[in-house]
Amino acid sequence: MIRAAIKIPSTGLVPVAVSPPPQAPPARLLVVEDDDTIRETISEALGIEGFIVDAVSSGNGALERFKGSPEHQPCDLVLLDLMLPGVSGLDVCRYVRRRGFSTPIIVVSARDSETDRVVGLEVGADDYLIKPFGMRELVARCRALLRRSARNGETGAKEVLRYDEITLYPEECRVTRGGQEVNLSPKEYRLLEVFMQSPKRVWSRDKLLERVWGIDFMGDSKTVDVHIRWLREKLETNPSAPTFILTVRGFGYRFG
Repeated sequence: MIRAAIKIPSTGLVPVAVSPPPQAPPARLLVVEDDDTIRETISEALGIEGFIVDAVSSGNGALERFKGSPEHQPCDLVLLDLMLPGVSGLDVCRYVRRRGFSTPIIVVSARDSETDRVVGLEVGADDYLIKPFGMRELVARCRALLRRSARNGETGAKEVLRYDEITLYPEECRVTRGGQEVNLSPKEYRLLEVFMQSPKRVWSRDKLLERVWGIDFMGDSKTVDVHIRWLREKLETNPSAPTFILTVRGFGYRFG
């Protein structure tokens, strides 16, 4: 029997060990809750899920974490109770936003009225979770908000937006009308930014909720109507006869 030797040509390639992609560092969460049992329970549950947890029992304790520059975020997300001794949760939220921090904030509160939810979101919270709640839901909301924050952070520098006498400066998060500064809340600002990015486009309430409040927002679509009314009061010469933010009956709203 004749055996034939088969020579396999060399490819010239040298095997190289491939390292797995680096894992992102665990997210840092700040829990602001005056009830010792609730604070410890939340902190322990989030720690088990892999988060790094810092916890404080008062509004003043939270303010101390945000004394530095907004370029250096003290944490990746805040879980904030409203009914705190001394400085309230709403005041903490206002302070954080006025100082220019974009850190995501989830309000965790027993106050469950629509007014409470709207006020919490209006002063700068990104989500509102009503007590009592399940830990699985809390963890899911934290992760969803962190994902959204990470996506927003991937965007680069944005150009100034102008329409008629309204100018929006994305890098500075400020708005002027006719050269005069317009004081907007974070949600009002974001809503106007969405409008000005697509003039003449008709937006449904659901789409605006998704773009401004996020797909994980659990509130009512009336929140959009409330913020539209507030925006008109600040931007329109006659809010009852708007010329910038127009209602498209049966569909939603458009800008211009």
